[in-house]
Amino acid sequence: MAQKRRAPIPNKRQVARAPQSEVRRSLLASPVLMERAEPIVYGKPFIVAEDSSKNTFVYKQGAWVPHDSIAEIRKTCLVKELPQRLNNMIRYEVRAPE
Repeated sequence: MAQKRRAPIPNKRQVARAPQSEVRRSLLASPVLMERAEPIVYGKPFIVAEDSSKNTFVYKQGAWVPHDSIAEIRKTCLVKELPQRLNNMIRYEVRAPE
């Protein structure tokens, strides 16, 4: 004998996802519009090297010139540590905002 067809029982997940009535949505407060901060445009990267005693140097005109510490540079610039070492010094790629 053939089975009787039963009315489909909605899944709990489907019931929870069902849209609320239009009246309830109109009673809710309107969404607050947030202003986005302007994106920061960074300039060309330059290489900074840091030795074991946390002294930093930048390569200018064929010589290593002392530079600000990495902690000070990170406050304003975008700093990325590079995987290659240079004479046991850590290399960083630094981009200053324009």
